[in-house]
Amino acid sequence: MRRKIPLIITFIIGVVLVTGYFVTRGPFNTLYESFSDYFAIITVFAFILGGGSLLKIHLKRVSNRSTDWPYSVVTLAGFLVTLVIGLFKVGNPDGLGGEVLAAGSWLRFLFDGVYNPLSATMFSLLAFFVASASYRAFRARTKEATILLSAAMVILLGRTPVGAWLTAWMPESLGFLELPNLANWIMAWPNTAGQRAIMIGIALGVIATSLRIILGIERNYLGRRE
Repeated sequence: MRRKIPLIITFIIGVVLVTGYFVTRGPFNTLYESFSDYFAIITVFAFILGGGSLLKIHLKRVSNRSTDWPYSVVTLAGFLVTLVIGLFKVGNPDGLGGEVLAAGSWLRFLFDGVYNPLSATMFSLLAFFVASASYRAFRARTKEATILLSAAMVILLGRTPVGAWLTAWMPESLGFLELPNLANWIMAWPNTAGQRAIMIGIALGVIATSLRIILGIERNYLGRRE
Protein backbone atom coordinates (compact mmCIF):
# COMPACT_ATOMS: atom_id res chain seq x y z
CA MET A 1 0.00 0.00 0.00
CA ARG A 2 2.89 2.32 0.74
CA ARG A 3 4.03 1.90 -2.88
CA LYS A 4 0.60 2.01 -4.52
CA ILE A 5 -0.39 5.41 -3.11
CA PRO A 6 2.69 7.22 -4.55
CA LEU A 7 2.08 5.47 -7.89
CA ILE A 8 -1.54 6.65 -7.97
CA ILE A 9 -0.54 10.21 -7.04
CA THR A 10 2.17 10.21 -9.72
CA PHE A 11 -0.27 8.94 -12.34
CA ILE A 12 -2.94 11.54 -11.53
CA ILE A 13 -0.51 14.46 -11.43
CA GLY A 14 1.23 13.30 -14.61
CA VAL A 15 -2.04 13.03 -16.54
CA VAL A 16 -3.24 16.42 -15.28
CA LEU A 17 0.04 18.15 -16.17
CA VAL A 18 0.22 16.66 -19.65
CA THR A 19 -3.43 17.46 -20.37
CA GLY A 20 -3.23 20.94 -18.85
CA TYR A 21 -0.18 21.78 -20.93
CA PHE A 22 -1.93 21.01 -24.23
CA VAL A 23 -5.45 22.09 -23.20
CA THR A 24 -5.14 25.79 -22.40
CA ARG A 25 -8.69 26.18 -21.03
CA GLY A 26 -10.86 24.36 -18.56
CA PRO A 27 -10.29 22.61 -15.24
CA PHE A 28 -7.14 20.80 -16.36
CA ASN A 29 -5.40 24.07 -17.13
CA THR A 30 -6.46 25.46 -13.74
CA LEU A 31 -5.05 22.38 -12.01
CA TYR A 32 -1.90 22.68 -14.12
CA GLU A 33 -1.30 26.21 -12.84
CA SER A 34 -2.09 25.18 -9.25
CA PHE A 35 0.36 22.27 -9.40
CA SER A 36 3.01 24.66 -10.71
CA ASP A 37 2.64 26.68 -7.51
CA TYR A 38 2.91 23.52 -5.43
CA PHE A 39 6.07 22.56 -7.27
CA ALA A 40 7.62 25.89 -6.28
CA ILE A 41 6.81 25.11 -2.64
CA ILE A 42 8.30 21.63 -2.97
CA THR A 43 11.43 23.17 -4.49
CA VAL A 44 11.89 25.26 -1.33
CA PHE A 45 11.82 22.13 0.81
CA ALA A 46 14.26 20.52 -1.62
CA PHE A 47 16.67 23.40 -0.97
CA ILE A 48 16.28 22.85 2.77
CA LEU A 49 16.94 19.13 2.33
CA GLY A 50 20.00 19.89 0.20
CA GLY A 51 21.37 22.31 2.79
CA GLY A 52 20.83 19.78 5.57
CA SER A 53 22.57 17.11 3.54
CA LEU A 54 25.52 19.43 2.91
CA LEU A 55 25.83 20.18 6.62
CA LYS A 56 25.59 16.51 7.55
CA ILE A 57 28.25 15.35 5.08
CA HIS A 58 30.81 18.06 5.80
CA LEU A 59 30.31 18.07 9.56
CA LYS A 60 30.99 14.33 9.50
CA ARG A 61 34.17 14.89 7.52
CA VAL A 62 35.37 17.54 9.94
CA SER A 63 34.56 15.46 13.02
CA ASN A 64 36.31 12.37 11.57
CA ARG A 65 39.26 14.41 10.26
CA SER A 66 38.80 12.79 6.86
CA THR A 67 41.01 13.50 3.86
CA ASP A 68 41.01 17.21 2.93
CA TRP A 69 38.74 18.02 5.87
CA PRO A 70 39.92 21.68 5.99
CA TYR A 71 38.10 22.20 2.68
CA SER A 72 34.93 21.07 4.42
CA VAL A 73 35.51 23.75 7.05
CA VAL A 74 35.75 26.39 4.31
CA THR A 75 32.59 25.02 2.67
CA LEU A 76 30.65 25.09 5.93
CA ALA A 77 31.84 28.59 6.78
CA GLY A 78 30.93 29.94 3.35
CA PHE A 79 27.54 28.23 3.40
CA LEU A 80 26.57 29.43 6.88
CA VAL A 81 27.83 32.99 6.40
CA THR A 82 26.01 33.35 3.08
CA LEU A 83 22.86 31.78 4.52
CA VAL A 84 22.73 34.13 7.50
CA ILE A 85 23.49 37.21 5.42
CA GLY A 86 20.89 36.24 2.81
CA LEU A 87 18.13 35.33 5.25
CA PHE A 88 18.47 38.40 7.44
CA LYS A 89 19.57 40.72 4.58
CA VAL A 90 22.50 42.00 6.57
CA GLY A 91 23.65 45.42 5.42
CA ASN A 92 20.67 45.86 3.12
CA PRO A 93 19.90 49.58 2.86
CA ASP A 94 16.15 48.85 2.65
CA GLY A 95 16.07 46.36 5.51
CA LEU A 96 14.20 43.05 5.37
CA GLY A 97 11.75 44.46 2.82
CA GLY A 98 14.42 45.27 0.26
CA GLU A 99 15.76 43.30 -2.66
CA VAL A 100 18.05 40.43 -1.74
CA LEU A 101 20.85 41.65 -4.00
CA ALA A 102 20.31 45.36 -3.42
CA ALA A 103 23.31 47.60 -4.06
CA GLY A 104 25.35 48.08 -0.91
CA SER A 105 24.14 44.90 0.82
CA TRP A 106 26.58 42.36 2.16
CA LEU A 107 25.12 39.63 -0.02
CA ARG A 108 25.75 41.79 -3.08
CA PHE A 109 29.35 42.21 -1.93
CA LEU A 110 29.74 38.43 -1.56
CA PHE A 111 28.20 37.89 -4.98
CA ASP A 112 30.34 40.48 -6.79
CA GLY A 113 33.51 40.17 -4.73
CA VAL A 114 33.66 36.43 -4.02
CA TYR A 115 31.26 34.37 -6.13
CA ASN A 116 31.92 36.04 -9.50
CA PRO A 117 35.75 35.89 -9.20
CA LEU A 118 35.58 32.24 -8.10
CA SER A 119 33.31 31.41 -11.05
CA ALA A 120 35.69 33.17 -13.44
CA THR A 121 38.60 31.22 -11.95
CA MET A 122 36.80 27.91 -12.41
CA PHE A 123 35.99 28.70 -16.03
CA SER A 124 39.58 29.75 -16.71
CA LEU A 125 40.83 26.44 -15.28
CA LEU A 126 38.36 24.57 -17.46
CA ALA A 127 40.20 25.85 -20.52
CA PHE A 128 43.25 23.74 -19.60
CA PHE A 129 41.12 20.65 -19.00
CA VAL A 130 39.37 21.17 -22.34
CA ALA A 131 42.73 21.52 -24.08
CA SER A 132 43.98 18.31 -22.47
CA ALA A 133 40.79 16.42 -23.35
CA SER A 134 40.88 17.74 -26.91
CA TYR A 135 44.45 16.52 -27.35
CA ARG A 136 43.37 13.00 -26.41
CA ALA A 137 40.09 13.07 -28.33
CA PHE A 138 41.40 14.58 -31.57
CA ARG A 139 43.94 11.87 -32.32
CA ALA A 140 43.17 10.80 -35.88
CA ARG A 141 42.96 7.08 -35.21
CA THR A 142 39.62 6.58 -36.93
CA LYS A 143 37.68 8.24 -39.74
CA GLU A 144 35.29 9.86 -37.26
CA ALA A 145 38.19 11.26 -35.22
CA THR A 146 39.80 12.59 -38.40
CA ILE A 147 36.59 14.42 -39.38
CA LEU A 148 36.29 15.82 -35.86
CA LEU A 149 39.91 16.95 -35.90
CA SER A 150 39.54 18.60 -39.32
CA ALA A 151 36.38 20.47 -38.32
CA ALA A 152 37.98 21.59 -35.06
CA MET A 153 41.06 22.91 -36.84
CA VAL A 154 38.95 24.80 -39.40
CA ILE A 155 36.86 26.43 -36.66
CA LEU A 156 39.86 27.25 -34.47
CA LEU A 157 41.74 28.85 -37.35
CA GLY A 158 38.63 30.47 -38.83
CA ARG A 159 37.87 32.27 -35.58
CA THR A 160 41.31 33.90 -35.44
CA PRO A 161 43.05 36.48 -37.67
CA VAL A 162 45.58 33.77 -38.62
CA GLY A 163 42.90 31.83 -40.50
CA ALA A 164 41.88 34.87 -42.52
CA TRP A 165 45.53 35.61 -43.32
CA LEU A 166 46.25 32.04 -44.48
CA THR A 167 43.43 32.04 -47.03
CA ALA A 168 43.44 35.71 -48.04
CA TRP A 169 45.18 34.82 -51.32
CA MET A 170 42.15 32.93 -52.69
CA PRO A 171 40.26 34.55 -55.58
CA GLU A 172 36.78 35.89 -55.05
CA SER A 173 35.23 32.92 -56.88
CA LEU A 174 36.65 30.60 -54.21
CA GLY A 175 35.78 32.85 -51.27
CA PHE A 176 33.59 30.14 -49.76
CA LEU A 177 36.77 28.11 -49.13
CA GLU A 178 38.32 30.77 -46.93
CA LEU A 179 38.72 29.53 -43.37
CA PRO A 180 36.44 32.17 -41.75
CA ASN A 181 33.64 31.32 -44.22
CA LEU A 182 34.14 27.58 -43.73
CA ALA A 183 34.05 28.04 -39.96
CA ASN A 184 30.81 30.02 -40.20
CA TRP A 185 29.29 27.37 -42.49
CA ILE A 186 30.21 24.54 -40.10
CA MET A 187 28.73 26.39 -37.13
CA ALA A 188 25.56 27.39 -39.02
CA TRP A 189 24.73 24.07 -40.71
CA PRO A 190 26.39 20.83 -39.45
CA ASN A 191 26.69 22.14 -35.90
CA THR A 192 23.08 23.33 -35.76
CA ALA A 193 21.83 20.08 -37.30
CA GLY A 194 23.78 18.05 -34.75
CA GLN A 195 22.50 20.13 -31.85
CA ARG A 196 18.90 19.75 -33.01
CA ALA A 197 19.33 16.01 -33.42
CA ILE A 198 20.69 15.77 -29.88
CA MET A 199 17.82 17.89 -28.51
CA ILE A 200 15.26 15.74 -30.34
CA GLY A 201 16.87 12.61 -28.91
CA ILE A 202 16.83 14.09 -25.40
CA ALA A 203 13.17 15.07 -25.81
CA LEU A 204 12.23 11.56 -26.93
CA GLY A 205 14.14 10.12 -23.97
CA VAL A 206 12.35 12.47 -21.56
CA ILE A 207 8.97 11.51 -23.05
CA ALA A 208 9.73 7.80 -22.78
CA THR A 209 10.97 8.10 -19.20
CA SER A 210 8.00 10.26 -18.20
CA LEU A 211 5.53 7.75 -19.64
CA ARG A 212 7.27 4.92 -17.79
CA ILE A 213 6.99 6.87 -14.53
CA ILE A 214 3.36 7.91 -15.09
CA LEU A 215 2.31 4.35 -16.00
CA GLY A 216 4.16 2.89 -13.04
CA ILE A 217 6.68 0.91 -15.09
CA GLU A 218 9.65 2.86 -13.71
CA ARG A 219 9.62 2.65 -9.91
CA ASN A 220 13.21 3.33 -8.91
CA TYR A 221 12.19 6.68 -7.38
CA LEU A 222 10.23 4.76 -4.74
CA GLY A 223 13.40 3.20 -3.37
CA ARG A 224 14.15 -0.43 -2.76
CA ARG A 225 11.39 -2.70 -1.58
CA GLU A 226 11.88 -3.55 2.10
